[in-house]
Amino acid sequence: MQLEQNFFKLFDLAEDYHLDIHQLSDRYRVLQKETHPDRFAQGSEREQLIAVQYTAHINEALNTLKTPLKRAQYLLKLRGKELCPESSAPMEPMFLMQQMEWRESLEHISKSDDPEAELEALDDEVASTWRQMEKDFIAALSNESELEQAVSTVRKMQFLDKLRHEIEQAEDELLDD
Repeated sequence: MQLEQNFFKLFDLAEDYHLDIHQLSDRYRVLQKETHPDRFAQGSEREQLIAVQYTAHINEALNTLKTPLKRAQYLLKLRGKELCPESSAPMEPMFLMQQMEWRESLEHISKSDDPEAELEALDDEVASTWRQMEKDFIAALSNESELEQAVSTVRKMQFLDKLRHEIEQAEDELLDD
């Protein structure tokens, strides 16, 4: 195994947005058994260090591939397109307006008559938009001339991912009350 090995190759997976999570998990367990630092406890200091590095690489690969947004970002990286977190590229005004509306809705949900139902409706709407963006990303990624569109879609997915986490937090807070 090489430390700079492509994560998909490391896990014997096709370089694709959709992947078999069970195959990913199974291959992870095999790799962990082969490279776990405990197996090299009696080895030289160099062997122990390499085992730790391999384990870190495997863990990073697993975390990247099992998380849809990170997987999309990694696929772009493999095609020479990296997203800068502070990117100042303009976003589509309609998408920005939708973001503002969702955030306002989330802000006001706790004051509504049926916050659970409204939160569920918001979550469903955001999940539906997420699924559409996944489709858009896959379509753009498959065409070299549309990679910039894939980058734009992943930037939108970053917004949605953050919003999805905020919705989860709001759900947790509702359950705690």
